[in-house]
Amino acid sequence: MNIIELFQKLLRFKSLTPDDDGAFDFIEEYLGDTWTCIKVDMEGVKNRFYYKKFNDKKQHLCFAGHIDVVPVGQGWEIDPFAADIIDGVISARGAQDMKSGDAAFLYACKHAQDFDGTLSILMTSDEEGEGTYGTIKMLEHLKEIDFIPNYAVVAEPTCEEVFGDAIKVGRRGSINGYITIKGKQGHAAYPEKCINPVHNFASILPKLAGHNLDDGDEYFAPSKMVITDIRGGMEVTNVTPNELKLMFNVRNSTNTTRESVEEFIHENLKDLEYEFKTTQGSFPFVTNKESKVVKAMENSIKEVLGVTTKHSTHGGTSDARYFGAFGIEAIEFGVINDTIHSIGERTTVKEVEGLTAVYEDLIKNF
Repeated sequence: MNIIELFQKLLRFKSLTPDDDGAFDFIEEYLGDTWTCIKVDMEGVKNRFYYKKFNDKKQHLCFAGHIDVVPVGQGWEIDPFAADIIDGVISARGAQDMKSGDAAFLYACKHAQDFDGTLSILMTSDEEGEGTYGTIKMLEHLKEIDFIPNYAVVAEPTCEEVFGDAIKVGRRGSINGYITIKGKQGHAAYPEKCINPVHNFASILPKLAGHNLDDGDEYFAPSKMVITDIRGGMEVTNVTPNELKLMFNVRNSTNTTRESVEEFIHENLKDLEYEFKTTQGSFPFVTNKESKVVKAMENSIKEVLGVTTKHSTHGGTSDARYFGAFGIEAIEFGVINDTIHSIGERTTVKEVEGLTAVYEDLIKNF
């Protein structure tokens, strides 16, 4: 089975979150009995950790990905699980996000002849969903058994214009905020008898909306407060609202914390009566540009593709954040990201073959 046949095989599993549709049974059989499999399954989520010790060195490189995909949606002109090749292009759900990466590292790891330490593969069936019982649960288990990798390559699609032009060396975190400004409902004709939370908050809104909470750095753009929802009142013109509710999101760098966001809100709302809470769905991380895994990936991309890659932290969240939280030096590298989650998601045969070659070179020369 060549790399493209493997890629097509994975694409044909209808692995909608959190159902792997039998993909993990196939992967275990594909890797063969020279690879050991650890299984951590809970709440309908399947997690797999395949590993092979080439020697007793402590060096441990892990490739990571997810087998699950988002729903296909309406409007496909072809069967989104057929994975047919048309003019060198494969259109299918999960083609970019991220079965191209899965296929590439599975093929590269299976065919690795040697490695100075341990190679491993961590896969989950719940990355596109909440992820509560996904990658993080496997990493917790690996920590318990003292088998945490030193380095990780997450095979998410990272490239922007040209295949090979970007690797992710970190990700922003995500902080959500919920504010309720208190007032006193009344008749609009008698504003002196009311406490209008909209009026009281109006002068404060410009201080919050779009505010940069830090100045950014070489890895991250400034952490910006983005107002995502404002609502109050009864949708009538003659009653002032009893309260005004707002929600916001901050995609935060390592320069801004949940605590500093809360301090900023409290300082600006100190003269109002309000309720406020935050939640944090993910935490930011960055891998040092001098890390072995960063340098090795740069070298492999240059050697195989002839491209000088750049470092990026743009985009949303990925499971790389969990590796960062466990002190693992993690990066992401995969195919071009321009159709993920969309109708007609696609990638090219050339990119998948190139990605596989990069991973093979990385393993060989790590």
